[in-house]
Amino acid sequence: MPSLENLKKQAKLILRWHREGHYPAAAQIRGLLPRFANMPDAEILAAEFKLSDAQETVAREQGFDSWQALKSGLSTPPSKGQSSPAKAVIVCAEPQLLVRDIERTCEFFREKLGFKVRFSCGKPPYYAQVERDAARLNLRYVAGEAIAPAVRDREQLLSVSMTVATAQEIKLLFLEFQATGAAFQQTLKKQPWGARDFIVRDPDGNLLLFAGPA
Repeated sequence: MPSLENLKKQAKLILRWHREGHYPAAAQIRGLLPRFANMPDAEILAAEFKLSDAQETVAREQGFDSWQALKSGLSTPPSKGQSSPAKAVIVCAEPQLLVRDIERTCEFFREKLGFKVRFSCGKPPYYAQVERDAARLNLRYVAGEAIAPAVRDREQLLSVSMTVATAQEIKLLFLEFQATGAAFQQTLKKQPWGARDFIVRDPDGNLLLFAGPA
């Protein structure tokens, strides 16, 4: 965890971004502070927002309910036997999909694939994030085709791969998406190495692989 001084600087930076009207700050605040959860970006940036609110935002981002709880956690000495990690561990990956219509893509992920929108930036939106369980995908607006469709289809260029824990779950997921009318590039298939997977095509042609173990 960063030092308290660094966290104080983060809080002051969020406060400054709010005052300057940065839309990514609005999305961050909405995602972390419950009282802003249902407010659009413009309302969040126009609302009263104090240093204590920014500190709470930082605290919640670090896994604490309040700034005071964060300070108490930082001041608690490590338990006996606890040592510094030998190396850094990557705990999350967030692939980025390039899309031409953020609202349309968010609706696709909600209605067809059972995701929820974690945040959306701008009006019209230019950046968003959708999530389901442990999977998080970032959506970025682009004006045109990011890759030639013919090349993507010929080479089966995947934009993202997502996995489930069991063979039973991959079948359940396929049936769920089939019932919603999702467009499949490849239906559920057993691969030569024993795993089962299928590929969904999003409205921009991005290929999304869903896979389960043998």
